[in-house]
Amino acid sequence: MARVRCITEMGMGVDVHGRDATKAARRAVSDAIRHSSLSFVRMMGKTPHDMIVDVTIGVPDPGAVDTAAVAKELPYGTVTVTAVKGGLEIPAETGTDAITIANAAVIVSLDDGKA
Repeated sequence: MARVRCITEMGMGVDVHGRDATKAARRAVSDAIRHSSLSFVRMMGKTPHDMIVDVTIGVPDPGAVDTAAVAKELPYGTVTVTAVKGGLEIPAETGTDAITIANAAVIVSLDDGKA
């Protein structure tokens, strides 16, 4: 199987209170896919379930991301989510809270059917 990258979408998500990296990551993925309709998949003789979806999430604390919860933001395909160091954390003036910003890259590939 050879993968052919078809779509790359980027998104940003924010959790304003609570430092919830998963919430910010889910919002980033939602932002990335919100304006997409991948109609070309059927033109290639595939279904949405044939898509291979690789998601990279950048957040300050990658270990705080529930990747299974983030994967549920994608309605189709075989989904893999990887969290890496990135994003931003903006401390509150009091130092007791922070704004967590996550960035997402969502890459959709299809099998070209060649050996």
